Amino acid sequence: MTINRRHLMLAAVAGFSGLAGCGEKRDGSAIALEIEAGSTCDLDGMLLADYPGPKAQIHFAGQAQPNWYCDTVEMFNTLLRPEQAKAIRAVYVQDMALADWEQPRGHWFDARSGFYVLGSRRHGSMGPTAASFRKQSDAQTFAAAHGGKVLAYAEVRPEMVDLSGGALHDSRM
Repeated sequence: MTINRRHLMLAAVAGFSGLAGCGEKRDGSAIALEIEAGSTCDLDGMLLADYPGPKAQIHFAGQAQPNWYCDTVEMFNTLLRPEQAKAIRAVYVQDMALADWEQPRGHWFDARSGFYVLGSRRHGSMGPTAASFRKQSDAQTFAAAHGGKVLAYAEVRPEMVDLSGGALHDSRM
């Protein structure tokens, strides 16, 4: 049953069922927004600008503003939960080959097309993270330098992005 729901979630992200309006592209998908000083994580309220590592934003249908995530693991955890049934217009992550790890800004791209390094020695806001890259070659270079395994978006599984215990790694809370 989880596999069927996962396929439905991937189809929803791929389809970007959307609404027309402000902050949207012609196809109805949402435009990536930029982190502001007061932007907070929708899961835990942490200020995104205060933490290192890749960030994410999910644009759900019917919502004017995206849900922000201070870590890509939180984004994947949200998307891969079996109970996640909201229609998704767009999902963006940062290209860490271009963004500053300590204070990432900009360099947003469609998360579905990315490559992720799981298990590296580099930590994000909640400890171990999934470093996001637009190009597979950049992900491989990062993995060679910092350890970890390179995976395409569709290869990430729920057990790889379990949030239990994530706060134990956060020394700034």
